[in-house]
Amino acid sequence: MQLSLSKISYGHPLSNVLTYLAAFSLVVGCQSNPEQTSKNTTEEAETTPATTASFEASPQAVEEVEVNTLEVGAKAPDFRLPGVDGKYYELADFDDTEVLAIVFTCNHCPTAQAYEQRVIDLANDYEGQGVAVVAISPNSPLSLLYGELGYSDLGDTYEDMQVRAEDMNYNFPYLYDGDDHAMSIQYGPVATPHIFVFDKSRTLQYVGRLDGSEKPGSANAEDARAAIDAVLSGEAVSEPKTKTFGCSVKWAWKDEYKEKVYAEWEEKPVNLEMIDEAGIADLLKNDTDKLRLINVWATWCGPCVLEYPEFVVMHRMYKDRAFEFISISADRPEQKEKAQKFLEKENSAVPNYLFAKDDKYALIEAIDPEWEGALPYTVLVEPGGKRIYSQQGTIEPLALRKTIVEHEIMGRYY
Repeated sequence: MQLSLSKISYGHPLSNVLTYLAAFSLVVGCQSNPEQTSKNTTEEAETTPATTASFEASPQAVEEVEVNTLEVGAKAPDFRLPGVDGKYYELADFDDTEVLAIVFTCNHCPTAQAYEQRVIDLANDYEGQGVAVVAISPNSPLSLLYGELGYSDLGDTYEDMQVRAEDMNYNFPYLYDGDDHAMSIQYGPVATPHIFVFDKSRTLQYVGRLDGSEKPGSANAEDARAAIDAVLSGEAVSEPKTKTFGCSVKWAWKDEYKEKVYAEWEEKPVNLEMIDEAGIADLLKNDTDKLRLINVWATWCGPCVLEYPEFVVMHRMYKDRAFEFISISADRPEQKEKAQKFLEKENSAVPNYLFAKDDKYALIEAIDPEWEGALPYTVLVEPGGKRIYSQQGTIEPLALRKTIVEHEIMGRYY
């Protein structure tokens, strides 16, 4: 099963009345909460620009070709690509500038994120000096593994690019070439980020790194700035070609390993163990060195079932870092087989538990005495037991992923 970084809507179900009074409080969370729905809708409107009707991304399978980096002295190949603002951009759109700096970058790569502010500063510092800075994502979303998203809250889809551009207030065009790599193949970036600096005649004068120090604050795109300054002065660039460092470009034909990983996920065993109040208390103490995300759900809870794949995605994104996901089913003990089948369907190869009692109030008190009992319920716990996030009702996936990746023990770059 392939999962996506999608936002999930919800409805409401209910099944059994054997524990009516306790179940009633849990069922409240399986009904749409107008206040929460309004809040989430507002958040999305504020952070996610609407996809323009003028372009709809459609990543394609692409036959493998040899990709060579454009040589210094070569002319810039023409292009026509959509930007996150919904406009199409062509090479001729920058004819009135003395220098065109094209940075191949992306959302997910930790190195690209480490250089992100430097690209913003570059565009800002050369504003009004005849320099255009343009960023392009060459990556195909088809070739991107969840495990490669461990330093990000986003993938490399066109929609994800819109979110990142808005979050970081990009001051340059951010263009998408993830459908077929039509432009990127001609330029030949090897990693993200990779900068190409062209003069007025659109002859390549510099290609390579922005600077030689990845850690934010340790450098200021000195190599790129030296090249731009030389071109503006009509001088030769002293070192016209440098190596670059970062995440490899995700060409669409590089998907064999992704298929292998998906097949392995399908084969992973899914176990479901019983847990009592003492076991839950131990989980919440979190005596590990990891962020621990816990989701309480039930098979009869529609919102729980609909949003659960989001947690599996987060597990696959962050599992190789200081993070773990644990699920706790609020189904009755005699419904263990039903819960097990659901978890198997979702390939939930994580620590899965089923509360060992019919007493739902005991479960509520064990998880959080301030929890009013509505399902689903989610909590994020730091090492040592401090709760840094809790949500009664459905989560907003992007907001939770941001909370995870921006925590001090995680982070967006090395």
